[in-house]
Amino acid sequence: MSRCRSCAPVPEEVRRAAGLLERRWLLSVLYAALAGAMRFGEFREAVEGIPPRTLAQRLGELEEAGLVERRLIPASPPFAEYRLTDEGQALAPLVEALSGWSRRRAFVTAGRADGQERGRRSTSAPRRNAARNPPRIA
Repeated sequence: MSRCRSCAPVPEEVRRAAGLLERRWLLSVLYAALAGAMRFGEFREAVEGIPPRTLAQRLGELEEAGLVERRLIPASPPFAEYRLTDEGQALAPLVEALSGWSRRRAFVTAGRADGQERGRRSTSAPRRNAARNPPRIA
């Protein structure tokens, strides 16, 4: 195979970041943390549809990456709180940019009756109307 002469290889730091952020539900969990969710139940309410096991895995991955700090609160019964670290807070502009991009895409596709993007042929069943069911970042 020939290599693209005008493209540079994807830098290692971009691949590492993508390796974490491309995990299913992770951006939604990060969005919920930025919006103020701190307890497990709050994350479950904010990220509708996420299985509890997956949520626990994603919170653990964010903690391992240094983006979230888990604190055990010695109450009766004890509970955990999850707070974004400074590194986690630094991702706020990225999450906000993705959210804005998604809202603009919903606006572009909402005007079409079949819900398909412009310039693309439908190869499957039509999508739900984006105006009534805006896309979720997952």
